[in-house]
Amino acid sequence: MIIYGVVNASPDSLNADSIATDAESAVARARELLAQGADAIDLGGQGSTDNATVVPWQDEWDRLRTLVPALAELGVDLSVDTWRPEVARRALEAGATVINAADGMQTDAMWQVAADFDCPIVVPFLSGPNPREMQHVRRDPVEAIVEFFEHRLSDADRFGMRHRCIIDPGTGFAPSNWPWEERYLYQKRVYSNLHELRRWDLPIYIALPWKDTPQHWELMEIVLRQQPEYGRAHYPDRVRAVERRLGL
Repeated sequence: MIIYGVVNASPDSLNADSIATDAESAVARARELLAQGADAIDLGGQGSTDNATVVPWQDEWDRLRTLVPALAELGVDLSVDTWRPEVARRALEAGATVINAADGMQTDAMWQVAADFDCPIVVPFLSGPNPREMQHVRRDPVEAIVEFFEHRLSDADRFGMRHRCIIDPGTGFAPSNWPWEERYLYQKRVYSNLHELRRWDLPIYIALPWKDTPQHWELMEIVLRQQPEYGRAHYPDRVRAVERRLGL
């Protein structure tokens, strides 16, 4: 599995270890992630959780402006995690190589950016227009996810970009106001049925659990046993350790 290690330029990320707000600390964080077993870096400048302050896209880009070229010099793939086409375009111009589309590629503007750069696109399932406006999935989440991707891949076809899509079931974006037990059952249902997402013959990407609880470790094992092509991790060494234990 190719792992994207997480660097967050947003100061209100839930994972304090991932926060790096200047180029020097971002490069240091990235080098640490690569040493722990990451293959690439995922960089975000706008938090998506309820506690994150939403800033204008110009401020989001200001957070990333010096970090993108500095991280690009490491010579590994660099994804930009954003729901704003203005930020995605500038990041790709500055050296990013992948769009991690926090809007679920639900606008033509984001598809146009991807098409202009002919770059890979991580397309996450969202039950709303962006991570801050998620709604409860009131029916089987696997069915909802499959339906969502049928629509998104139809959009991709209009731009000739289906072959560049990487499918992300987006369980990391399950509405944060759900009690954890409901989130756990939701994620377990989705992670246990990743085979349903193989119908499009596209690679799968998972935002891997990072909290240290028995249920999070269980979810990690469920995911890794199904061998998705890509993962996003705050602690790559933990993921690699589970892979070794499972003989993967």
